[in-house]
Amino acid sequence: MNAKHILLSALTAFAALSLSASENNVKVVAHMGYWRAPGSAQNSIDAMVQAAKAGFDGTEFDVCMTSDSVVVVNHDGRINGHNIEYTPSEIVCAQKLSNGENVPTLDAFFLEATKYPKLRLVCEMKVSDSRGHQLEMARRICELAKKHGLEDRIDYITFSRDGMYYLKQFAPEGTDIYYLNGDILPEQLKFAGIGGADYGVWIFQRYPQWIQQLHDLGMKVNIWTVDGEADMKWCIDHNADFVTTNYPERLVEILKTYK
Repeated sequence: MNAKHILLSALTAFAALSLSASENNVKVVAHMGYWRAPGSAQNSIDAMVQAAKAGFDGTEFDVCMTSDSVVVVNHDGRINGHNIEYTPSEIVCAQKLSNGENVPTLDAFFLEATKYPKLRLVCEMKVSDSRGHQLEMARRICELAKKHGLEDRIDYITFSRDGMYYLKQFAPEGTDIYYLNGDILPEQLKFAGIGGADYGVWIFQRYPQWIQQLHDLGMKVNIWTVDGEADMKWCIDHNADFVTTNYPERLVEILKTYK
């Protein structure tokens, strides 16, 4: 083999290695925790623990705030007929999840999370009916993160434009905050000082160039909620930083094929 062929082979091998390394940088985030594990439930403390024990990179969870300003972990603004924003914590936290757990406070959730230091926490602050309620929730979330020493392990996501700025106001400088709605261009997010975009997979598939634009701007890309195998492979091939899924174990197995 002459020098030209040796150089070409080396460059080809390097390109393949670089592609593999890039793709394998995708982080697996369990949507609402690993709630599909036996005995678990969406947004339960157990779902977070199961995500950690399974070795996933992160766990996503949703938070709302009660009428007496207690932040709780729950996907929807309502539970068992109670509108959380207008209901005291005594009632909200007495509600049962499908695995028998009570609706957890964020304080209790964070306390348990301190036991699993390798697990990334992706906290979605839900949209409130009033800006005052949203502002106070952002403040209390960030206070609890500081209380439990979790500030360097948390990424924040929200559908609320106001919420982006409120979280930015209270979180430490450099905290990654992601916008969820999919209606802001990469350069606009950069101008707003936001860490990245966390858009639905169908949005990025419609505008795949946004992924490279975000990366060129020094921002990160999270994609939700990616459950199908073909969509998972698309996200890997397009160099997403994080992929949020209800089937994290499936994504882990797919990622193994890219090594």
